[in-house]
Amino acid sequence: MNGPAGRRLTAATLTVVALATGITACSSGGSSSAKGADSGTYTVWDPYPQFAGDSAWAKLLDSCGGKAGVKIKRTAFDTSDLANKELLAAQQNNSPDVLIVDNPVVSTLAEAGVLTTTADNKVDTSKADANLLAAGQSGGKTYGTPVGANTLALYYNKDVLKKAGVDIASVKDWPSLTAALAKVKKAGEKGITFSAIGTEEGSFQFLPWFWGAGAQLTRLDSGQGVSALSLWKGWLKDGYAPNSVLNNTQTTSWQEFATGDYAFAENGTWQLANAEKAGFDYGVVPIPGATGGTAPAPTGGEFVTVPVQSDTGRYATARKLVTCLTSDANLYATDTTLSYVAPTSAVQDKQVAANDKLKPWAAAVKAAKGRTSDDLGTKYPKISEQLWKAVQSALSGARSPKDALAAAQTAVK
Repeated sequence: MNGPAGRRLTAATLTVVALATGITACSSGGSSSAKGADSGTYTVWDPYPQFAGDSAWAKLLDSCGGKAGVKIKRTAFDTSDLANKELLAAQQNNSPDVLIVDNPVVSTLAEAGVLTTTADNKVDTSKADANLLAAGQSGGKTYGTPVGANTLALYYNKDVLKKAGVDIASVKDWPSLTAALAKVKKAGEKGITFSAIGTEEGSFQFLPWFWGAGAQLTRLDSGQGVSALSLWKGWLKDGYAPNSVLNNTQTTSWQEFATGDYAFAENGTWQLANAEKAGFDYGVVPIPGATGGTAPAPTGGEFVTVPVQSDTGRYATARKLVTCLTSDANLYATDTTLSYVAPTSAVQDKQVAANDKLKPWAAAVKAAKGRTSDDLGTKYPKISEQLWKAVQSALSGARSPKDALAAAQTAVK
């Protein structure tokens, strides 16, 4: 995949950080060697190789550097390479001054001892929504601030629902959603598509239903978790969802919805531009919880962090850079470019005022949850792997939802 959506897909599939070689990056050249606090050049690493040196993002970095009285040396890596590169750089005492990294990786880098806390670097995180900030917290400490967030919701095809006699306002919980799918099938239309593939994408898409049932990742085999997996299993059994979900990525699931044949698709903020090009009238609603309300969906998006430096005098300028990048004015422009919902209520309100179609996404982000929240940190990848294996096992018919999740919990222990 290419472009912003591809980068977010990679962000969703990154589950383990390991030292790697052969890492590639986009850079304007030159060395990123550590310099003293009086140096006029500060290094920034980001996961946005799709943005060239003349992009609005690169210009923002230069502008923030200018305001801090320094020159910015920016290097852009693919998301899956960035954390590995930082671990190697930290070993060599050659970390960038500012590191923008996928939120599930923050706790991994923090545990490795390569990031400063906001208490140490004095970055103000008070405006960030607590549920988004939690993705960058570990052991009671905060290791960065979110630059923006994306998450999952339900896209729906207005024409398909109209043919089936379904009022979207009636879809408020799992029973009403399943009833809507039954009507859609009865009308000869297709129900819902999603990604249940055996990778992090499958876990990512299952989590809103898992959390929406009240389940916790520390207890995969709870009755609530079983009810969530039984919901998906029932949809396949009754023909409300296609068997292709077992192999669907978020991209191929979207392609199914883009045919115009499906009533619903679970997908992310990053598909908004494609939705506008789909050629049919669509809408978006947050994923409902089992008994109503908005289910917590997992957050995607990056954190702006300050890696450990041997020269602690550099932190003052790094703080100025982070503060500039995450200011209300700059967040609005940046998050619009990245198709992100802002991490602060004030900027979210500004986004919705400018684009009413972001209203359901803002609601979804308000209810969203970090995958490494609840202090799971580096435990999350192992839990997630067993979760997607359980989903695959149940949907393929190899095991019942209860047995599949019981086996997953045993494997995690």
